[in-house]
Amino acid sequence: MVEEVAQQPSRNHDLFLIPGGPTRVGSDDPDHPEEWPVREAALAPYRIGRCAVTNAEYAAFVAATGHTSDAERYGWSFVFGPFLPDDFPPTRGVAAAPWWRQVEGADWAHPEGPQSSVAARADHPVVHVSRLDAEAYAAWRGARLPTEVEWEHAARGGLTGRPFPWGDELEPGGEHRMNVWQGDFPTRDTAADGWSGTCPVNAYEPNGYGLHNTTGNVWEWCAETVSRGGSYLCHASYCRRYRVSARQVQSPDDSTGNLGFRIATDA
Repeated sequence: MVEEVAQQPSRNHDLFLIPGGPTRVGSDDPDHPEEWPVREAALAPYRIGRCAVTNAEYAAFVAATGHTSDAERYGWSFVFGPFLPDDFPPTRGVAAAPWWRQVEGADWAHPEGPQSSVAARADHPVVHVSRLDAEAYAAWRGARLPTEVEWEHAARGGLTGRPFPWGDELEPGGEHRMNVWQGDFPTRDTAADGWSGTCPVNAYEPNGYGLHNTTGNVWEWCAETVSRGGSYLCHASYCRRYRVSARQVQSPDDSTGNLGFRIATDA
């Protein structure tokens, strides 16, 4: 399976040059104190992935290095419960978020457990990768994970103080600009944006710097054991984190079905 996925051609790994200089990051959103305050920062020029790392790209890394992910070492990872088959054996859930299920055999190559595969998702973002896995991939590529400031500066695409990479409106003119939850979370996803679960990493129009999906689709690891940008599970009713300022702190060995990464280098 690894060879089959790895054979898929891709240019999503392109690293785009991001201009340095002063930038503003963070937000004053009253519902999200973890983003406070808006602050000034200065950056040297750097390069960052046009897209999140795909299943095909990660499969090539595994084939070349034999890397074993944390989820594989532990034997399980967290899967969004409604993605499991109706006859799937009972699993333990997270008390504060019961839609997350501890699934034995779930890993990057089997996102919904042993019965699943990524063979038809070569151009989707790799998930169920820890920060340690992401760092190992980045090192193999001669790269690193972006810092939080680098990630947010790039995600904004040249805009300042806007919640989304394209401006202020979630769906300008009724147009879906990212992959997030529509309907009633967590029981009904209408997939009005065209996707239930992950979408290809280059879906939707890029931001002003040419980067795709810097909000929605999957959370993305940064160097400080923080992930950024929200995911396909974000919904206004409980998790309005599909914004460029959104952040969550995680353990470096965390892995879930909505957590991926993109890479960066110094210019």
